[in-house]
Amino acid sequence: MAGSKSREELINDIVAIELRMFLTVQTAGPTSCQEQPETFKLMRRAGFHVLSSETLESYLQDLQEALEEDRNLVTLKYARIDELISCLNDSHLIDEIVEIEGRWLRELEKKYPLTFRSRADFAAGIYLRSELETYSDQTLELYGKDLTKALDEGRNLTAERYTYLFKQLGYNSIDDMEQEVKKAK
Repeated sequence: MAGSKSREELINDIVAIELRMFLTVQTAGPTSCQEQPETFKLMRRAGFHVLSSETLESYLQDLQEALEEDRNLVTLKYARIDELISCLNDSHLIDEIVEIEGRWLRELEKKYPLTFRSRADFAAGIYLRSELETYSDQTLELYGKDLTKALDEGRNLTAERYTYLFKQLGYNSIDDMEQEVKKAK
């Protein structure tokens, strides 16, 4: 499997499986998120855009194994967010990843306070932790390596994710988005 698919193909396959899982999450009623699959796909693509092919391959394998075992990783993530189930994975890597991602998001909040309003606690805390608990230990290790490499290179992967996202939405950069939000105030 290694190297047999392009990064784009890996991301497309991951997002397709996650979307299927997401659309079958049982909620009390229809959620606006589930009624906007294109938004879901864009957000997930932005998240995976910064990860290595090796990490993407491992996570795709996690998803495929979950499908074979009839487990919905997205349902499990939301059950963890709502504290409906106990911890799925207590790997020390989860704490390390959450700390780094949280630090990166706080950097963005300081630099772009209108665009990133106090999202760090939830986004890099409960939400990310709940998602990471659904990852295999191998995927967590590879994800951690991606973050370590980015840190060594002085990169902020959260900034790169949002740059990708905002470009998909028609902005040139996070700075452009911040200026647009400022004008709207």
